[in-house]
Amino acid sequence: MTDTTHVPLHADPAALRALATSSVELILQLQDASGAYPASPTFSAYAGYSWFRDGAFIADAMSAVGEAESATKFFDWCSSILLAREGQIERINACAAAGNPVPDGEMLAARFTFAGGDGTDEWWDFQLDGYGTWLWAVAVHAQRHNLDLRRWSHGIRLAVDYLLSSWQRPCFDWWEENAALVHGSTLGCIAAGLAAIADSGILGDEQAVNVRAAVSEIVATLTERGLTDGHLAKWLGSSEVDASLVAIIAPLGVFAASDLIGRRTISAVDTELTVGDGTHRYLADTFFGGGQWPLLSCFLGLAYTAAGDRARALALLTWAASTASSSNALPEQVGEHLLDRSMTQVWIDRWGTVAQPLLWSHAMYIRLAVELEIVEVRA
Repeated sequence: MTDTTHVPLHADPAALRALATSSVELILQLQDASGAYPASPTFSAYAGYSWFRDGAFIADAMSAVGEAESATKFFDWCSSILLAREGQIERINACAAAGNPVPDGEMLAARFTFAGGDGTDEWWDFQLDGYGTWLWAVAVHAQRHNLDLRRWSHGIRLAVDYLLSSWQRPCFDWWEENAALVHGSTLGCIAAGLAAIADSGILGDEQAVNVRAAVSEIVATLTERGLTDGHLAKWLGSSEVDASLVAIIAPLGVFAASDLIGRRTISAVDTELTVGDGTHRYLADTFFGGGQWPLLSCFLGLAYTAAGDRARALALLTWAASTASSSNALPEQVGEHLLDRSMTQVWIDRWGTVAQPLLWSHAMYIRLAVELEIVEVRA
């Protein structure tokens, strides 16, 4: 699907830097006093909620650009949510150990109100990936800024135990779809989080051994059942590719960009899902017509950066920048190249126009801009 010539838009370093700077300021401005990052301040279905997954990537971007206090506040918020649900987590783990797992509706939610509540709106809430992403991001943050990870030790222990008991369960994917399947990106997020915590030294010796064993089993599951044509697959047994899979390569690092699986996954996402540097989620996508997502182009750019292809990464960053509004607000997706135009109005009628700004889009733009040294890291 990709335009193999990859002719980038004009990459004006000053303009790219200005958007990264304004993105940092936007996230700082919109971060709630609780520490939660709003998904989008105005989009009807997202307003008032913060996701562990999206927020962890936002926090990682803020940490990487030098806004350590902002990231710390988010990690504090996540830890407080876990501590408030300690009894629920212990029950989930006990039932799983007894061979009688709780129903999906009794598992932890994917998103929470800023005050830490589960929310009252109906949602596709059982998603495991966010807890792995939080573990990865908090461990990287502590290492990056020489912070004491014990600040979050209780929440870390709860998240680790929760994932150890439940990582094999089917659940909704990044896109809140396909609840009956086990997804490659979900397993990758869990493996990255558990591995980062095992390497951090915060766990006792016995628990660290158990966690590393689980990581090995998850990676083996991906390599034995989660590949198609040599690249990572959308879910176990699938022949499809999903753009979320490049996150497993970078920034999560479960598979190296230089390894065969990494190279083939990057190539599949670029070839099958990317048009003119704008990346689709997956080929059957109909959400708002199935447009191109700036944050996914940035994830792909991070993978290319890890693979040593700075020029390709810069082209993807430049395309992402081109989707910003006149007020520098980045959208969730754009409709320049739609996979199913007939579904656009269906979603507009349901939820209104596409989310803009989407803080996750701004965060991934920042993260790639940092990696490409477009923007300076704040002291």
